[in-house]
Amino acid sequence: MLDIFGIASLGKFFTYITAFLGAFLAALWLSLIFWTLRDIRSRSHDKLVHILTVLLVALLNLPGLIIYLIIRPSLTLTEEYQQTLEEEALLSQIEERLLCPGCGSHTEKNWQVCAHCHTRLRKVCRQCGQLLQLPWQICPYCTTPVPVSSTEAQSADIPPITG
Repeated sequence: MLDIFGIASLGKFFTYITAFLGAFLAALWLSLIFWTLRDIRSRSHDKLVHILTVLLVALLNLPGLIIYLIIRPSLTLTEEYQQTLEEEALLSQIEERLLCPGCGSHTEKNWQVCAHCHTRLRKVCRQCGQLLQLPWQICPYCTTPVPVSSTEAQSADIPPITG
Protein backbone atom coordinates (compact mmCIF):
# COMPACT_ATOMS: atom_id res chain seq x y z
CA MET A 1 0.00 0.00 0.00
CA LEU A 2 2.91 2.33 0.68
CA ASP A 3 4.20 1.68 -2.79
CA ILE A 4 1.01 3.03 -4.32
CA PHE A 5 1.77 6.53 -3.17
CA GLY A 6 5.46 6.28 -4.16
CA ILE A 7 6.83 6.67 -0.67
CA ALA A 8 9.48 4.02 -1.22
CA SER A 9 10.69 5.71 -4.40
CA LEU A 10 10.56 9.06 -2.63
CA GLY A 11 12.83 7.65 0.11
CA LYS A 12 15.29 6.47 -2.53
CA PHE A 13 15.18 9.92 -4.12
CA PHE A 14 16.01 11.61 -0.80
CA THR A 15 18.81 9.12 -0.23
CA TYR A 16 20.34 10.00 -3.61
CA ILE A 17 19.92 13.73 -2.99
CA THR A 18 21.54 13.37 0.44
CA ALA A 19 24.43 11.37 -1.01
CA PHE A 20 24.90 13.92 -3.79
CA LEU A 21 24.86 16.86 -1.36
CA GLY A 22 27.27 15.01 0.95
CA ALA A 23 29.66 14.34 -1.92
CA PHE A 24 29.34 17.95 -3.07
CA LEU A 25 30.04 19.31 0.41
CA ALA A 26 33.01 16.96 0.84
CA ALA A 27 34.42 18.08 -2.54
CA LEU A 28 33.85 21.73 -1.58
CA TRP A 29 35.57 21.16 1.78
CA LEU A 30 38.61 19.52 0.13
CA SER A 31 38.81 22.17 -2.57
CA LEU A 32 38.77 24.94 0.07
CA ILE A 33 41.62 23.21 1.90
CA PHE A 34 43.70 22.85 -1.27
CA TRP A 35 42.97 26.42 -2.37
CA THR A 36 43.99 27.74 1.05
CA LEU A 37 47.23 25.76 0.94
CA ARG A 38 48.10 27.07 -2.53
CA ASP A 39 47.19 30.62 -1.56
CA ILE A 40 49.21 30.70 1.66
CA ARG A 41 52.22 29.17 -0.12
CA SER A 42 52.19 32.12 -2.52
CA ARG A 43 52.06 34.56 0.41
CA SER A 44 54.44 33.12 3.02
CA HIS A 45 57.54 30.93 3.32
CA ASP A 46 56.77 29.91 6.91
CA LYS A 47 55.77 26.21 7.12
CA LEU A 48 54.04 26.68 10.48
CA VAL A 49 51.76 29.31 8.97
CA HIS A 50 50.98 26.91 6.11
CA ILE A 51 49.96 24.17 8.56
CA LEU A 52 47.91 26.47 10.81
CA THR A 53 45.92 28.01 7.97
CA VAL A 54 45.14 24.63 6.44
CA LEU A 55 44.02 23.33 9.84
CA LEU A 56 41.88 26.44 10.34
CA VAL A 57 40.01 25.84 7.09
CA ALA A 58 39.90 22.06 7.58
CA LEU A 59 38.34 22.33 11.04
CA LEU A 60 36.03 25.32 10.57
CA ASN A 61 35.25 25.01 6.84
CA LEU A 62 33.60 28.22 5.51
CA PRO A 63 33.99 30.24 8.74
CA GLY A 64 37.66 29.18 8.77
CA LEU A 65 38.04 30.37 5.19
CA ILE A 66 36.48 33.73 6.07
CA ILE A 67 38.85 34.08 9.03
CA TYR A 68 41.78 33.19 6.76
CA LEU A 69 40.72 35.76 4.15
CA ILE A 70 40.63 38.43 6.86
CA ILE A 71 44.06 37.67 8.36
CA ARG A 72 46.03 36.58 5.30
CA PRO A 73 48.86 38.77 3.97
CA SER A 74 47.51 41.21 1.40
CA LEU A 75 50.37 40.74 -1.08
CA THR A 76 51.84 37.60 -2.56
CA LEU A 77 55.59 37.07 -2.36
CA THR A 78 55.90 37.97 -6.06
CA GLU A 79 53.95 41.20 -5.56
CA GLU A 80 56.11 42.10 -2.55
CA TYR A 81 59.25 41.49 -4.62
CA GLN A 82 57.94 43.66 -7.47
CA GLN A 83 57.01 46.42 -5.01
CA THR A 84 60.49 46.28 -3.47
CA LEU A 85 62.09 46.57 -6.92
CA GLU A 86 59.91 49.57 -7.75
CA GLU A 87 60.80 51.26 -4.46
CA GLU A 88 64.52 50.68 -5.04
CA ALA A 89 64.25 52.09 -8.56
CA LEU A 90 62.49 55.20 -7.25
CA LEU A 91 65.06 55.65 -4.49
CA SER A 92 67.94 55.34 -6.94
CA GLN A 93 66.32 57.98 -9.17
CA ILE A 94 65.92 60.29 -6.18
CA GLU A 95 69.54 59.75 -5.14
CA GLU A 96 70.75 60.53 -8.67
CA ARG A 97 69.18 64.00 -8.56
CA LEU A 98 71.78 66.61 -7.83
CA LEU A 99 71.04 69.67 -5.72
CA CYS A 100 72.72 73.03 -5.80
CA PRO A 101 74.61 73.69 -2.55
CA GLY A 102 73.68 77.38 -2.80
CA CYS A 103 69.92 77.37 -3.35
CA GLY A 104 68.92 73.69 -3.19
CA SER A 105 67.36 73.59 -6.65
CA HIS A 106 67.80 70.61 -8.94
CA THR A 107 70.84 70.62 -11.19
CA GLU A 108 72.16 68.39 -13.94
CA LYS A 109 75.44 66.50 -13.77
CA ASN A 110 76.89 68.36 -16.76
CA TRP A 111 76.17 71.89 -15.43
CA GLN A 112 79.14 74.07 -14.47
CA VAL A 113 77.02 76.63 -12.60
CA CYS A 114 73.54 76.61 -11.09
CA ALA A 115 71.03 78.16 -13.47
CA HIS A 116 69.10 79.72 -10.58
CA CYS A 117 71.69 81.24 -8.24
CA HIS A 118 74.87 81.04 -10.38
CA THR A 119 76.78 79.03 -7.77
CA ARG A 120 79.77 77.29 -9.30
CA LEU A 121 79.17 73.53 -9.33
CA ARG A 122 82.02 72.08 -11.36
CA LYS A 123 85.20 73.11 -13.14
CA VAL A 124 86.64 72.04 -16.49
CA CYS A 125 89.92 70.17 -16.87
CA ARG A 126 92.23 72.27 -19.03
CA GLN A 127 93.83 69.18 -20.57
CA CYS A 128 90.88 66.93 -21.57
CA GLY A 129 87.84 69.21 -21.10
CA GLN A 130 85.99 66.88 -18.72
CA LEU A 131 83.89 68.33 -15.90
CA LEU A 132 85.45 67.92 -12.47
CA GLN A 133 84.15 68.29 -8.95
CA LEU A 134 85.38 71.50 -7.31
CA PRO A 135 87.50 69.86 -4.56
CA TRP A 136 89.36 67.55 -6.96
CA GLN A 137 93.03 68.39 -7.31
CA ILE A 138 93.72 65.96 -10.16
CA CYS A 139 91.69 65.00 -13.20
CA PRO A 140 90.65 61.34 -12.89
CA TYR A 141 90.24 61.10 -16.67
CA CYS A 142 93.67 62.26 -17.85
CA THR A 143 95.61 62.43 -14.53
CA THR A 144 96.52 66.07 -15.07
CA PRO A 145 96.97 68.08 -11.86
CA VAL A 146 94.25 70.72 -11.61
CA PRO A 147 95.37 74.12 -10.35
CA VAL A 148 93.18 75.35 -7.52
CA SER A 149 92.14 78.99 -7.76
CA SER A 150 92.76 81.24 -4.78
CA THR A 151 89.04 81.53 -3.94
CA GLU A 152 88.64 77.75 -3.95
CA ALA A 153 91.79 77.29 -1.84
CA GLN A 154 90.55 79.79 0.72
CA SER A 155 87.12 78.15 0.93
CA ALA A 156 88.56 74.64 1.18
CA ASP A 157 91.66 75.59 3.22
CA ILE A 158 93.81 73.70 0.70
CA PRO A 159 97.04 75.30 -0.54
CA PRO A 160 97.09 75.72 -4.33
CA ILE A 161 99.19 73.26 -6.32
CA THR A 162 102.19 74.87 -7.99
CA GLY A 163 103.67 73.26 -10.90
